[in-house]
Amino acid sequence: MSQISTNSKKDLYTHIGILISLALVFFFGFFFLYLPWSTHHGESIKVPNLKGMNMTQMEDLLDENNLTYEITDCTFTADKPPLTILSQYPLPNSLVKSGRKVYITINSETPPMIKMPGIIGLSVRSAEQQLVIAGLKKGLVHEINDPRVKEVIEIQVNGKKIEPGAAIPKGTMVDLFIGNGTADVEVELPDLTGKPLDEVNIILAGMNLQVGKVNYETNSEATPGTVFKQACATCTGLTVKPGDIIDLWVAGSGE
Repeated sequence: MSQISTNSKKDLYTHIGILISLALVFFFGFFFLYLPWSTHHGESIKVPNLKGMNMTQMEDLLDENNLTYEITDCTFTADKPPLTILSQYPLPNSLVKSGRKVYITINSETPPMIKMPGIIGLSVRSAEQQLVIAGLKKGLVHEINDPRVKEVIEIQVNGKKIEPGAAIPKGTMVDLFIGNGTADVEVELPDLTGKPLDEVNIILAGMNLQVGKVNYETNSEATPGTVFKQACATCTGLTVKPGDIIDLWVAGSGE
């Protein structure tokens, strides 16, 4: 193996120059060739927007982009489908390296149980605020005969009455029943016989009574289109109260 002579200063300087050159080649080769190749320096992936996707869609999209994921939290949002992606980190459009893990929060399959707040006696607006704070939703508002005007008298879920403090799923729709300022005062049952059906409808609506079943029958003694018989299954004696149902028999075929 040949050696470089170091008998003179020129030889020594030549020797040092060769060593420096080799060091520079190694330095630049490592940092500008090997390191970028081994770490894919300069290659980046844009993180896709996962929010609103289901788990299958999310997994397929991350696979396409050579990314992985980890579920870090599970919460419940009533207006989102179960197992929907609610949030992510890194945020959408962030630039990351291949294989980066995306941390996600998903919507729970089962809503948590919460206590119905005490909204009896509140106005509709105040009751709605309390429902929102508790994670519930205001459903239909029904007026019922009660002297307490616009106050919540009763609450129902899916047609069933519930009491404050009852455990119900978060996000449940709650129907409110409020007073219309009318007490259950009984009045005399009106005589509707001999009156045209359209006039009878007006009379009953004005008394806050409901038209029940309308039966059309042939009656030679009554003018066609007029009421010749009435009945009230919910009445007591000859008196009625707001909300009672009046069944009618009308002369004619109803055509």
